[in-house]
Parts: sequence; structure tokens; C-alpha cells
Amino acid sequence: MSRPVKRSFTIAGHRTSISLEASFWDALKVLASEERVPVAQLISRIDKQRAAGGLSSAVRVWILD
Repeated sequence: MSRPVKRSFTIAGHRTSISLEASFWDALKVLASEERVPVAQLISRIDKQRAAGGLSSAVRVWILD
């Protein structure tokens, strides 16, 4: 398993960063491409839908769902 890679994004006007393992970044890129949206936009949508917990965890769960 790879170590998490941290990347920063601007969501709702503020900077934030998330750490994901390479396989999750790869899956996120593929899913964003399939939806024809930038990765940052997809992360923003996931952020709006999450109930509680961290954004990195919410992204992982969203990918697995």
C-alpha cells in the first residue's frame, strides 16, 4: 500500500487539502473524467454531500460507493 499523497484545492472559496493513497487519486481522476468535471469540482460536490468526518475519509467512501 502506498503512503498518502497530500494535494490542495480551493473549495467554497477556501483552501483545503486532502491526503489519499495513489490508488484513490487514480480512481478519483477516472471518475472525474467520466463525469467530465475537474477533480476539484468533484471533491467540492463530495464535500457538500458529506455528513460528518474528514474530507479525505468522505472521498474514500464516495469512491467505494
